[in-house]
Amino acid sequence: MEQNKNLSSTERIKQNSDGLRGTLVEGLKNEVTGAIADDDTALVKFHGMYMQDDRDRREERAEKKLERLYSFMVRLRVPGGFLTPEQWIAIHHVAGENSTGTIKVTTRQTIQLHGILRSRIKPTLKAFSNVHLDSIAACGDVNRNVTAAAHPMESELHEQVHGYAARISALLLPKTRAFYEIWLDEEKLTNKKDEEDPLYQDRYLPRKFKIGLVIPPNNDIDVLTNDLALIAIIENGQLKGFNFAIGGGLGATHGNAETYPRLASVLCYVPADDEKLFKAIYEVVTIQRDYGNRSDRKLARLKYTVDKYGLDWYRAELEKRVGFPLEDARPFVFTDRVDHYGWTQNHKGLWYYTPYVECGRVVDDEKVAMKTALLEVAETGKANIRFTGTQNLILSDIKAKDKAAIQKILEKYRIIEHTEAASAVRKNAIACVALPTCGLALAEAQRYLPTLLGKIEGLLDKYELGEEQIIIRMTGCPNGCGRPYAAEIGFVGTALGHYNMHLCGDHEGTRLNRIYKENLDEAAILKELDLLFWLYKKERITGERFGDFALRQKWYKQ
Repeated sequence: MEQNKNLSSTERIKQNSDGLRGTLVEGLKNEVTGAIADDDTALVKFHGMYMQDDRDRREERAEKKLERLYSFMVRLRVPGGFLTPEQWIAIHHVAGENSTGTIKVTTRQTIQLHGILRSRIKPTLKAFSNVHLDSIAACGDVNRNVTAAAHPMESELHEQVHGYAARISALLLPKTRAFYEIWLDEEKLTNKKDEEDPLYQDRYLPRKFKIGLVIPPNNDIDVLTNDLALIAIIENGQLKGFNFAIGGGLGATHGNAETYPRLASVLCYVPADDEKLFKAIYEVVTIQRDYGNRSDRKLARLKYTVDKYGLDWYRAELEKRVGFPLEDARPFVFTDRVDHYGWTQNHKGLWYYTPYVECGRVVDDEKVAMKTALLEVAETGKANIRFTGTQNLILSDIKAKDKAAIQKILEKYRIIEHTEAASAVRKNAIACVALPTCGLALAEAQRYLPTLLGKIEGLLDKYELGEEQIIIRMTGCPNGCGRPYAAEIGFVGTALGHYNMHLCGDHEGTRLNRIYKENLDEAAILKELDLLFWLYKKERITGERFGDFALRQKWYKQ
């Protein structure tokens, strides 16, 4: 096994943390600062939060010799992205009382709240706990929120496939009770053996770990961007099992060729036998625990382990650990990667409405009162909430007799009008949070992409391409939270107002894009796209997607 002698500082923090407790309890009592101790900033991630500060106000506060305006982002663990009306109501009120008020739908089917002051963390987490929500393992070097195919219309077996998300999440939860002691004031365990963790031990994983489940042919959650992708194999109307694909992950570092985005590679097939399936999932994680790089966090994701040892080695090691022979992967195909906007109905006769949520920001603004509308829908108790992998949500499981009541609310707040007015390219776009809260951001993303899209829409209309389902994504840095490398057109921030432009990804999410031009400002971006769209309109083959056309034209750095 890999023996990392030169452990990173984070590895030492984890091992010396007393089960992720560190000095968090003491730090919460410190009234001199709004921050927490340096080591605790690493540990608090395992509790589902990041310490951040308002970068828009750094200069102003520095001039006044004030500490940075520290606050915390809390991210919930919502396997498969399913919430009850009662849970959404609680989130609405918590956001208004303790955070900036904006509810941010993430690309991993959950929500996060920003701007929570340290003194308000415990009230926030207690309020969530009252409606059976928590943020345990939503961040940190553990298995994070498990995603699953979002829309029940995808398959009559959606409920069965979707149900695995919560079970996998429970299987891979850390055993430490630190979260409950620190944030919910539960009594500390007297017997440490009660929280011994055979999976994570005292080391946890070398880096974050992500799992997703998808139902072909719609790759709606970008499943191949996960460390472990579970691709449902359905034959003759029955769920037979899952193809396992490993090694997805999009994080990279500018100027560091050793880091790179990667899509998961198909490894094997495992039948939908609970004992075999959960054993295989568990052991995929233990292999990464034992062989992942613990010296360099930039090289610590599963994708680097897979590329170091190879797929054949990984399959042999997994087979040895599970104790049964692994089968070869079964055929599957992805044909799309979209959300189903507007009203749809599933095989049970239940109705679903997917509104357009710009960059995942649920807020009342000059465009639409989305937050108020969703609260009113939730207060009827007639619709559940399901998050998609494209920063949207679905008003779900609405009975036929209740559809008119929901329709009335959507019309009242112009949600339907807002959704129908959004262009195809806007509905497929994703942006990460970036500035002002993300400490890693080099450029804007969610605050800027809507404006840029307006100008891109003008170019598309100019060449009669407005109905094209082109997938555009933007991030403020190369870490890939908005999955820009898996887009047909990706923008990756390099500095304020400047982005690398990536092209040639496919529409289905099975091919990464490549760098086309570097460090472009807005004028340069629009100039390039004007030319590219003209050529696409003029020379494409009938039905050819933009990303495929770009690849055929070799629009990438040689």
